[in-house]
Amino acid sequence: MSEQPTTTRLDLFIDRMVSQRASLDSAIARTMGRPEPVFELGLGNGRTFHHMRERITDRDVYVFERAVASHPDSTPAEHLVILGDVRETLPAALDRFPQGASLIHADLGGHDRAKNDVFARLISPLIEPLLAPGGLMVSSDRMYFEHLEEQPLPPGAVPGRCFTYLKAA
Repeated sequence: MSEQPTTTRLDLFIDRMVSQRASLDSAIARTMGRPEPVFELGLGNGRTFHHMRERITDRDVYVFERAVASHPDSTPAEHLVILGDVRETLPAALDRFPQGASLIHADLGGHDRAKNDVFARLISPLIEPLLAPGGLMVSSDRMYFEHLEEQPLPPGAVPGRCFTYLKAA
């Protein structure tokens, strides 16, 4: 009788990356042609921003970040960066973007799941009013929305490694 191998941290990382790409590509396709901008919450080294920028040619992709430290090829233009603490910049964005965003992506990306969950509970009510009706939110962690509906995962995504939410039109 053979033992089942344990899931390694590398396996978990690969599952997250594959799920993130599948979920983002699905959300990009589903929101194509919409007039509202796209929001990337957190830039990190810029991999997902670069992915979205290459695939979204009909809308601006704004990045919310405390400090830009991304790879030079993955750094947004200065006018697309909203610097500061998201607890302040997300509520302030309601005035700047009253139409909301067609797509919002957040990769909380920390290694402490409990800490990520606390942060998700904190920012969920700040994100929800920024999503335009019919818009999609993609997150690496479960979020806590009152009025957004969790969507089925697209093909290729691993359950529990990415989540997509829809705001009713």
